[in-house]
Amino acid sequence: MDNEGVRLNKFVANAGVCSRRKAADLVKAGKVKVNGKVVLEPYYLVQDVDEVVYNERALRQETNKVYLLMNKPKNTITSLSDEKGRKTVMDLLKNTIKERVFPVGRLDFPTTGLLLITNDGDLAKKLAHPSHEVKKFYEVHLDKEITPQDLDKIRKGLTLEDGFAPVLGVDYVKGKTKKDVGIEIHIGRNRIVRRIFDHLGYTVEKLDRAYYAGLTKKDLPRGKFRHLKKQEIIMLKHFI
Repeated sequence: MDNEGVRLNKFVANAGVCSRRKAADLVKAGKVKVNGKVVLEPYYLVQDVDEVVYNERALRQETNKVYLLMNKPKNTITSLSDEKGRKTVMDLLKNTIKERVFPVGRLDFPTTGLLLITNDGDLAKKLAHPSHEVKKFYEVHLDKEITPQDLDKIRKGLTLEDGFAPVLGVDYVKGKTKKDVGIEIHIGRNRIVRRIFDHLGYTVEKLDRAYYAGLTKKDLPRGKFRHLKKQEIIMLKHFI
């Protein structure tokens, strides 16, 4: 930490609590204390002598950055904990990671596939920001065969309740039935893939993210995770 200090939201993010954007929300909500007092300004500059506490735990900035790629199984919550006692992606780490890490973005409870887990708040913010247009590819299994006409509607882009939903590409999955579709997007709105098909009268029965920001599921079994390779980290930081 330099003599000028570190912004409070960045300090919280670097402690592995969450992304910097979410850290700012925690601060504004009065969830973070500095030297025993609630501080509501994310831009408050934390000094070396300050004690920062969140959820009754003193925070420290993680100097060791961790980057994990997980192949999320179905019926798992993408969060640090769950008030209903359901299994979370953190449970799958089985205390093998000593640093406090958090998932980047979300996958629905039944959705499977690639999920990045890290304590790098800056990278998390970058990947989540719409301006970087991070590519994601999903394999979708529908409740019924989808028509070529409806695929064409999706290619052109649908207007949903929260605005226009552009896609980079969509088509049948080669070698499978017409209930199986591959779709590539860069938008990250809530449940966007499910809502695209629902808009046209289809129900998504299975949804799997097979590609995320240049990363694939190759040699990564369902429910397992691995550390990113050095070249993968470089790619995420500098080429996304």
